[in-house]
Amino acid sequence: MKESLLYEKNGSNRSAIWGDALPWVTGGLLVFALVAFALATPPGLLSKADMVAYAVCHQIGSHSFVIAGTQLPLCARCTGTFLGALVGLLGQGFVLQRRRAAAFPPPGVLTILVIFTILWAADGLNSYLALVGGPHGYEPTNELRLVTGALNGLTMSALVYVVVNVSLWKCPMEVPNIRGWRDLGLLLLLEAGLVGVVLSRQGFLLYPIALLSAAAVLTLLTSVNTVIAVILLGRENSVENWREALFPIAVGFLLCLVQIAVIDLLRYRLTGTLQGIPSLH
Repeated sequence: MKESLLYEKNGSNRSAIWGDALPWVTGGLLVFALVAFALATPPGLLSKADMVAYAVCHQIGSHSFVIAGTQLPLCARCTGTFLGALVGLLGQGFVLQRRRAAAFPPPGVLTILVIFTILWAADGLNSYLALVGGPHGYEPTNELRLVTGALNGLTMSALVYVVVNVSLWKCPMEVPNIRGWRDLGLLLLLEAGLVGVVLSRQGFLLYPIALLSAAAVLTLLTSVNTVIAVILLGRENSVENWREALFPIAVGFLLCLVQIAVIDLLRYRLTGTLQGIPSLH
C-alpha cells in the first residue's frame, strides 16, 4: 500500500512538473519556429507574406491583383476569403461585441451564409472551367472572385468564431454570434468596405493589404489549430480569461507555423518554384 501511494505521488509530481514546463517548452519551440521561418524564407516583408500565402493559395498571376507593380500574396478569391474571414472575426468581436458567443446564427441568417458559400463555390467552378478551356456560364473576373471570396470569408468567420468559443471558454455565452439581419447587414458593410479598399489598388495600400493577408491566413489557421490543441491537451472548456487562453493559442499558432512549413516544403519539392503554379501561369 505504501509503495502504491508513493508511486501515485511520484507520478502526480511528474505530471505537475511536466504541466508547469509545457508552456515554457511551447514558448521555446514557438520562438525557434519563428526564427527558422525568418531565416529560411526570402528577405523582405512582402516575401515573408508570400511564403505564408504560398501554403494556401495557387498564386496564379492572371487571377491576382497587382498593386504598385507587385502581385498580392493571395489570388483575388483567396484575398477575399481570408481577409473577409479576418474582417468577419473582428466584426463579431469588436463591432457586434459578441466576445464569447457560442451559438450559431438563427436559421434565416445561417441560410444566407450558406448561400454565400454556394456562390463562392459556383464562381470557383466556373473560373476553373474557363481556365482549362471547358464550357462555362460567364467570363470570370478578379472583381467577382474577390466579392464571392469575401462573402465566403464571412461565412467561414461565423462558423470558426462559434467553434473556437465553444471549445475554449469555461463559461461561453449561449447567444448567437450574429443575432439577426441587422448584425448581418453591419458585417456585410464591413466586407463591402474591404472589397472597396482592395479594388482601389492605391499604391500606399500594398504593404497593408499584403501583410494583413498573411495575418489573415495565420489567424484562421491558428483558430482552427487552437481548437485541435485544446482537444489534444484535454483542456476543452477550461479557459476563464485571456491570460489562460495564451497557452492553447500559442500551441495553435505553433501548429499553424509547422503546417505552413510542411506545405511550403512539399509544394516547393513538387513545383521547384516559390512562385505561382507554373503550369497555370
